Amino acid sequence: MTEEREASGDGRERPSTAADRRGRRSGPAPTGDGRGGRSAVREARPARVSLFSRIARFLREVVAELRKVIWPTRKQQVTYTIVVLVFVSFMVALVWLLDLVFAQGVLFLFGT
Repeated sequence: MTEEREASGDGRERPSTAADRRGRRSGPAPTGDGRGGRSAVREARPARVSLFSRIARFLREVVAELRKVIWPTRKQQVTYTIVVLVFVSFMVALVWLLDLVFAQGVLFLFGT
């Protein structure tokens, strides 16, 4: 099969294993470049910056993210508030009803 592919002129060989087809190596993992365990990621880190510059950067990023937020209109906010209040009222009534039922059940079982 590889002879046919080489004969076709594209010069590529068909991967022999599923791992090769997914782009993974079938051989052992690379051990490093012999620099005593130092990785390229560690060397690519920027130097430590001061606390104040980190806080300033954080605040700038917060403001940038808040500018991306789609804020609700006044009508949407009123609607959401009403929905929340109705739901909370329903849950309070449900808990009150269950408390009343269980209290009556305990009084029935154990008496006064």
